Parts: sequence; structure tokens; C-alpha cells
Amino acid sequence: MSLESDIDDLWHRHQTDDLDADDPDAHEVLHELLAALEAGEVRAAEKRGGEWEANAWVKQGVLLNFALHDIQQYEHGGVVYNDVLPLQDTSDLGERGSRNTPDGTVVRAGAHIGSDCIMMSPSFVNIGAHVGDGTLVDSCDTVGSCAQIGENVKLGANTLIGGVLEPVEGAPVVVEDGVSLGAGCRVTSGFVVGEDSVVGENTLLTPRIPVYDLVDEEVYYGELPPERRAFQRFVESSLGDHDLIPGGAYKPAVVATGLEAETLEATQREEVLRE
Repeated sequence: MSLESDIDDLWHRHQTDDLDADDPDAHEVLHELLAALEAGEVRAAEKRGGEWEANAWVKQGVLLNFALHDIQQYEHGGVVYNDVLPLQDTSDLGERGSRNTPDGTVVRAGAHIGSDCIMMSPSFVNIGAHVGDGTLVDSCDTVGSCAQIGENVKLGANTLIGGVLEPVEGAPVVVEDGVSLGAGCRVTSGFVVGEDSVVGENTLLTPRIPVYDLVDEEVYYGELPPERRAFQRFVESSLGDHDLIPGGAYKPAVVATGLEAETLEATQREEVLRE
């Protein structure tokens, strides 16, 4: 049987209360899934026909790891912690040209870190996440469960990439190849950041906030088109006329324009940090 069909079978048995938490064969399958995720052989979501779709069976396998493992004590860096899985062994990062600075770069089991990556401390990559080759995960960054980060991406300091583990059919946050996110950005709830875009600092990207695209003259929800420069703005809210809100009220929005030569030059200058 394939890994996918094995996970499907375990999920069905779990849903029907027919799965023993101590079943050694089940644990072997789940550990095989974690290894495949770490190697980048399977992913929690993939792009098909131009759209990102979740691989529900992968997310089911991640959830089963929590359901079938008991909390245990582990030690990492001289610190004792309690979790259902040990942290990932990152001793081979240097062999593929990736580096992680000490005291706080945490990679959970089942996460993929590509080649030529940089992880600055403190930073955290959760289970099921995929970080592509050449990507920079800066200080105080969090990459949530099953988030998909492309190649040659820059996550500015204090950036939050949200995780989407449930529902299993829900597509996770996606940051495509070549994207640069400024410091303090937040990307949540399955939002897709199109490739080669540059996002200004402290921008919140979530499906509930409209993206006013001045290139296509369209309003998008849940996505930023490729090759855009995006930044946070506030627009008038319908609540502005309410008696309880003197002086008007505003709601967040994102404005997207075409990339300017100055913006591209600024991002290219930062490439020297990864050489």
C-alpha cells in the first residue's frame, strides 16, 4: 500500500474508534510520514491547475501523530520540555548549505527546511511546514503548521506565518517563490502571497481584509497577485457615521501596486546577506 492509502486507512480507523494508540504498525506509518515531510517528498499542500490545494491525507497524518502519541519528557539544548514528539534533528543542515544560529532556532518534527536556508534565532518552524531552498527565516519569526514557504523568500524579522491544520481540507498559508515580507508582517488563514511580491512592514494579510489591486483594478480576498508591491492602509468604515464613534472610523485594507525599480533594487541589495 502507498503511504497515502495507509494514512487514509488509519484515519478511518481512528474516526470509528477502531485504532489502538499503541499499534506499532500505525506508529511506523506515522513516522514514515514525518520523515517524508522533512525530506520534502510530500507536502501538506500543492499547486494544481494554478490553485493551491491541501493534501488532506497529509494533514490527517499530522493530526494522528498528536492523537496516538503520549506526552513525554525530552531534552534539547540542556532544557527539558514536554511534548508528544521530539524536536527535529537538524545536525545535517550544514551538509546542505543551511545554517541556524544558536539559542532559539526550533524546528519541529515533520517540517522541511531546504538547502541554502538561514534560520536566525529566535525562530520557530512548526510541524508540516515547508521552507523552500534559499529562504531566510529571520529573528522572532514563526512559520505555522503546514504553511508553505517557497524558494528564495525573505521573511522579515518578527513575521508571523499562520498555521492551518484544521479543517484538513483547508489550504494553509502559502508564500510563493521570491517573496519579500517586511518586518512585522502577519499572513493568516490560508492567504496566498503571489510570487516575487514585496510586502511592506507591519502588513496584515488575511482573507477578511480586502486587497485593492491598482494593477488589475480589482479587489481580491485571500490572495495577493504575483509581482506586486503591497502595503497596509486604512479606509473609511461604514461605522463612521455611528453616534458612538466621534470623528469617523476606519478599517484596514491592503493596497497593491506594480513593482518599481527602486523596490527591486532594495530587495536585491539584501541578497548579499545570503551569499
